[in-house]
This record gives sequence, structure tokens and C-alpha cells, in this order.
Amino acid sequence: MTQYPLLPLRDIVVFPGMVVPLFVGREKSVSALEVAMAGSKEIFLLAQLDPGCDDPDRDDLYDTGVVATVLQLLKLPDGTVRVLVEGQQRAELKALTVQTANEGELVLAEVEVVEPAEVSGPEIAGTMRSVVEQFGEYAKLSKKLPQDAGSQLGDIEDAGKLADAVAANLAARVAEKQAVLAEGDPLKRLEMVLSFMEGELGVLQVERKIRGRVKRQMEKTQREYYLNEQLKAIQSELGGGDDGEGNEIAELAEKIETMKLSKEARAKATAELKKLKTMQPMSAEATVIRNYLDVLLGLPWGKKSKLKKDIAAAQAVLDADHYALDKVKDRIIEYLAVQARTNKLKGPILCLVGPPGVGKTSLGKSIAKATGRQFVRQSLGGVRDEAEIRGHRRTYIGSLPGKIVTNLKKTGTSNPLFLLDEIDKLGQDFRGDPASALLEVLDPEQNAKFQDHYLELDIDLSDVMFVCTANSLNLPQALLDRMEIIRLEGYTEDEKVEIAERHLIAKQIEAHGLKKGEFTLEPAALRDLIRYYTREAGVRTLEREIARLARKALRRILEKKDTAVTVTPENLADFAGVRKFRHGMSDDENQVGAVTGLAWTEVGGELLTIESVTVPGKGAVKTTGKLGEVMSESVQMAFSFVKARGPQYGIKPSIFNRKDLHIHLPEGAVPKDGPSAGVGMVTAMVSTLTGIPVRADVAMTGEVTLRGRVLAIGGLKEKLLAAMRGGITTVLIPEENRKDLVEIPANIREGLEIIPVSHVDEVLARALVAPTEAIEWTEADEVAAGPAPALTGGAAVPTAH
Repeated sequence: MTQYPLLPLRDIVVFPGMVVPLFVGREKSVSALEVAMAGSKEIFLLAQLDPGCDDPDRDDLYDTGVVATVLQLLKLPDGTVRVLVEGQQRAELKALTVQTANEGELVLAEVEVVEPAEVSGPEIAGTMRSVVEQFGEYAKLSKKLPQDAGSQLGDIEDAGKLADAVAANLAARVAEKQAVLAEGDPLKRLEMVLSFMEGELGVLQVERKIRGRVKRQMEKTQREYYLNEQLKAIQSELGGGDDGEGNEIAELAEKIETMKLSKEARAKATAELKKLKTMQPMSAEATVIRNYLDVLLGLPWGKKSKLKKDIAAAQAVLDADHYALDKVKDRIIEYLAVQARTNKLKGPILCLVGPPGVGKTSLGKSIAKATGRQFVRQSLGGVRDEAEIRGHRRTYIGSLPGKIVTNLKKTGTSNPLFLLDEIDKLGQDFRGDPASALLEVLDPEQNAKFQDHYLELDIDLSDVMFVCTANSLNLPQALLDRMEIIRLEGYTEDEKVEIAERHLIAKQIEAHGLKKGEFTLEPAALRDLIRYYTREAGVRTLEREIARLARKALRRILEKKDTAVTVTPENLADFAGVRKFRHGMSDDENQVGAVTGLAWTEVGGELLTIESVTVPGKGAVKTTGKLGEVMSESVQMAFSFVKARGPQYGIKPSIFNRKDLHIHLPEGAVPKDGPSAGVGMVTAMVSTLTGIPVRADVAMTGEVTLRGRVLAIGGLKEKLLAAMRGGITTVLIPEENRKDLVEIPANIREGLEIIPVSHVDEVLARALVAPTEAIEWTEADEVAAGPAPALTGGAAVPTAH
């Protein structure tokens, strides 16, 4: 037995007589090579069972390897070693020992050399001849071997060497090559390589057939293309190009003749078709014209839906789909009544403005169903490119028509209901202003001749019923002027209960796969859910909370804890969790300097607390709470009014030389602006300076002038809804808003004591716990308070507060 340095091999088997380059990177392998180069230059090459093993031991190696001679060794800059080895003779591995040398740790293999067996005879000669012939065929089909590789093996007379040479050149797996290496009988080795070659030959022949078939198919396709091109050129030269594009041209011509195109559209389509006939069908310009004609002829020229004129049926549809919203329903029924009498009405532009979740988008679907129109919705949220509305000009690559034309083509009728959703979310950048592009679309006097940049034709949009939705009126004035604004202020608690019982609960039971009787939400529990878990103008959060209850109920049923679940006020917290909101007044007791105001926001009304305290100072006023410019000016105006009228309210003028006022509006991170908190500011200041508490059950809203007059405000219904939600009993509103009480639902008017006031003195008389002295207001007091400012305009525009 002899010891050699061991070099484990990954994914390769080296045979005797085989010269092969190897790249060595493992430290033990490099050390083995350096020891071999320092000695006899002989090394033992042995394949690994698992190529991924980095430190193989005896169980990770095959038993049979090759003793090889290192012909050349080259160290590369990255630390690896390139070595050229030549296999000499087979050897059997007997044992492994790890040794530490100067070069590092290496593995020595104790091996027993296997002497090659010599065989002869007719069977060997015949098998060798078959192997050489088979390998010649294999070399011709394989792309990895030279064509003359088979002829080089004819000079080998030893059967064992021939088997090794063939096995070294075969594209076989490591395990198969290792089996050949381990076989000592030359005849068996020849039979093994013969069987491997037969299997590979079958695969290679199939691959050659497939390649040949693909090549023939490609040649046939190219031949047909060239012949078609020649045929078209010949037809063009002969003047017979009228049918040059075959059936497609004929179909387009037939459509142009049969469709009810406008005079301008027919002339344009005919001219484009004439150009298409003279063009090569594969050219880029022909594709552009073909797409243009597809869009033009795909529009619903003269096609209209049959509109419903039954007013009673339309009212029933609207009532079934939506509870309350009487103002919107009345407007739709009025529109249908006029249409039923005149048979022609320019499409009205309705704009539904209200907080999220009040049913604006779903109301559009109901209007379409009630009027018999096709429904199409286009969301404008985030649209900032004018071409989204008007389309791109055809000079641009990949140009497309605008969303108006695209959706008309999709609906297939020229009189659909077109819902422009979230129109207040339009963007604007260097590509244009889409809100300005909508001016023509939403003007009943202009949209009969709407021009799309792509079509360059007049499109009649006068039969389209446009309905827009928005959360606020933060829109260009020119666009607002073209629309009829219908406000959806939000729902009262009773309306929310009715909507949930009619629609939301049944919808969620069906959505969660619950059966009839498995889930019940008692009316009292539903009212508690609205009061303590939602604080919104709409019902979207309420629907989510009901879905949450349904999920938990379904889980209990599937876990077999219950067969049916009934949610009551007592167990509501088990399903809905901890209460999120407090229902009732923000303050339970009367406090000095704390006033409850009313605010309007885009998501509905809110209670607004105004706090005031005095601190040592010299008569300055400080404000906190992220107030806007208008509200800051309102604070200064209120302070000036209180200083001027202080003696009438029992406030000594000397207090302003010793004290500063600090006004704070809680929720300091929320921006607040607007003049309608003026009466609250004055009341808070007077309460602080006189020490008289403010009634906790009174809320107020109104703008105040320097003379103490209370001016009108906007968003009255939303503010009154917020007062009801907050448990307020008395609300002070401007006298000028008395006319708006007609549109307030009866249950709000009955649930609140609404008191119109025209002067601050009336506010103080009702808001403070005890009436102040000298509360009677006279014209002499107005003179003492200073001249009235020059006022222009009437009611205040609705702002954030």
C-alpha cells in the first residue's frame, strides 16, 4: 500500500490516461498539491458523493479513484490554483489520515493500486469495433466533441484504455462514470460505455429532428412572407390594389357605409381609409390609421339606451337602494318628469358633495338604474394629466383617446350615466390642468361639440348624464359654476340605525356566509355601536364594525361554541372591544373659560372646545392650537371687543394692565381656521375675566363683528349633527341662519333647543350660568365699542370651522 496526498473532486471523474485541468480552492487540497509538487508530483484523485460538501470525510468519498501526475501548477491572484493533471492508474482507497505540514493541514490517502487486466479474443475485438463505430456516430451528433474524435480512437488496441478514453468523453453523470471507473473487467467496461452511448444517441437524434423541423418551418414562413410581399407589389403595379389588404379593408368600408356617422366623422373615416389602402400593411403609419379607425368606428354613433319615464318606478328604485337623501331623490325625479314630458333634455351636471361614506358613489348607480341608463364610472383621484380627459394627439407614439371617449366606446350607448368620482382630488402639474379640460365636458352649452385630441372630431355629449362626487368644494370657480351642487350633509343617529337594519346587516351576513338566524344584532346594541364605536358623518365605519361582529360570530359558530349569536348591549364589548368614543358632552360640569363650539370639516361636523385662562402680564393675548390666519384674526377681534365692552360686563379695565389672556383650542396637531368660532372666543374671554362658568350643555357657532353683531355661518346641518352626537341640549346659531332650519330634519330640530341670536349679549345671557351685569345692549354701547367696520357681502363662506 502507498500513501498519496488526496485531492477530492466535485462533479468530475478522472480516468487513467486522461489529461484534465482543475481549479482548486480548498485549503487542504492546495496543501496536498504543494506537498505533491515538492515530492514525486503524484496525487490521488477521488470523486465526492456530494459535490456540495466542503470538507469530505471517508463516508463522503467513492472507493475507487486514480493516481495522477501533476503536470503543471499555477497560482491565480484570487488565491485559487489551476493545475493540469494526467491520470495514471486505478487505485482503491483503504484509509485516510490527516497530517499537518508546513504548507498547512492536508489529507493523506492510503491506497492500493489496481493493476490493469489484459484481455483478448474475438468477443473483445468485436465489442471494441462496435464501441469505436458508436462513438463516431455520437461525436457527429454531439456539439461538444470534434467531428474526427471517433477516428482518433481507432489506434487504441487495449480494451481497458479504449473503455476509459470513451468514458472520459461521454456526457454522463458522475455516478455512471464512477461505475465505469470502479469496474475492473475491460469487457464489462466496454459494454457499459456502449449502453451509455446508445441512450445518448437516442436523445441526440430526437434533438436533431426537432432542430430540423424548426428550421424547415422558419424557412417556410419566410418564403410565404416574401411571396406575399411580391404579390402585393405586383397588384399595386397593376393598379389592382383596391383589395390589397383583403377582408379588413372591405369590413372597414362596410362599417363606414352602414353606421350612422355624423357628416364630419364619415368624411374623416373615408379619408383615413383611402390613405390606408395606399400604404404597406406592415408600416408603422398603417398601424396608427388602423387603430384610429377602430376607435372612431367603435363609438356608439346613434345608439341609445331606452330611457325609463315611469316616475313612480324610479322613486321606488331610489327608495329601495338608499334611505333618507330626500333632496337628491327629489332632484332626480324632477329631471325624469321633465324628460318624460319633453323627450329631450340636455344632460344635467349634478355634483354630490358630502363627507366620505354617505353613499355618493352608490347613489350614482341607483340613478342609472332608475333612469334606465348604462352606468360608467371614472375615478379622477390623482389624475394630473390633461390628456387623460382630452386624449393625446396622434403625432405621439402610443397615443390614446381620453377617458371620456374610451368609456363611451366601452358602454356602447351615447346616453349613459357618467360618474366622475372624486372630482375634488384632481391633480395639476406641468402636463396641464385636467380640471380646466373638464370645463368643456361639463358645460351643457358646449359639450354637444366636445373635441378629443385623438379623434379631432366633434363628439356629442349632450345626451350623457354627468354626475360628479366630491368631499369638498375645493374646486376652480369656473368648474363649480357649471355644476348643480347637491349637499349630502350626513346621517342622524336614527337614520344610521335604519340604514343598518335595512341594508348593512343583511349585506354583511351574506358576505360572511352566515345563515338565517345565526347572527342577530339587537337594535339597542346597534345604537350603542353607533354611539361608542363610530364618529362619522357616513356609515362606512359602521359597516366595518358590523363586519367585525359578523366575523367574530362566525368564528364562534365554527368553533362550535354557539349555534347562533345574538349581540346585545351587555355583550357588545366582548365582540367589538373597548369603547372608542365617549357619547355625551365633552365636559360634564360648568367651567370657567371653557366653551363648546361647533366646527365644520370635510368629514362632517365636530365639537370644538375653546379654553381660556388669565396669566400675569400686560394685557396681551396668546393663542395656541395650530390656528389659521382667519381664526387668529378672530381671536384679536374678540379680544378688542371684550376690552372695549369690558365695563358693561363687569370687567375692570385695570385687569388688562396686570393679566394676559391665553386662548387654546385642544387637539393641537389638527389645523383649525375660519371665523365661525368668534362667539365662542368672546364667551370664553368674558367667562375667564368675570369668573362666571359657562354652561356645559350649550354649544355655539357664529362670526362676531367689532360691534358684537353675530353673522351667518355655513355647514349648519353638520354642526347640529355634531351637537346631537355630543349630547348637547342647547345650540346658539346666528339669526341669519334661521332660514336654513327649514332644511334641517325634524328629529334634529326636536332633539335640540336651537336658539337664533343676533348679538353677543344674547349669547352671554344664555351661555353663562348667571347673567352678567349691564347685559342690556343699547346704541350708546355700540358707540362706546367703536365704529362699525366696513362690511361687504353677506353670509360667511363655509370654512374649516
